[in-house]
Amino acid sequence: MTTKTKPPPRPVFRALDPDECAVMMSGHHVGRIAYTFHDRVNIEPIHYVLDEDWIFGRTAEGAKLVTLCHHPWVAFEVDEVEGPFDWRSVVARGTFCPLRPIGTPGERATYARALDAIKRITPTAFTPDDPVPERNVIFGIAVHELTGRAASSSRA
Repeated sequence: MTTKTKPPPRPVFRALDPDECAVMMSGHHVGRIAYTFHDRVNIEPIHYVLDEDWIFGRTAEGAKLVTLCHHPWVAFEVDEVEGPFDWRSVVARGTFCPLRPIGTPGERATYARALDAIKRITPTAFTPDDPVPERNVIFGIAVHELTGRAASSSRA
């Protein structure tokens, strides 16, 4: 006599609504920025803070920054993974903007907003105790689209 075992439940996949996407993005501070140059796609981990319709972060001078200034369209992804069929992922698509404390009143206000947001996650940023003083360029990603997906292996 053979015993039949019940197969595991099939995973359920679903889209995350905009509020779920924003909550997930707000709950993390490390994501991956994806950008392109000619026929090459690059993706790098970077720390960030979500502030309404902007993602703010810091980077250092270098090839990535030069590329992003000439090709500013990016995707930014944050994941939570518990297993092959238990995960959530949010992708923001938008425009990369280096921010400076000079310029129009709107540009100065966005820079100040970014600096305040960055200091919420790294209070010592831009002080003598800064853990990454080489990351002296503040940037923003103006989010144009925010989408998410989730998978669950349980029916609960």
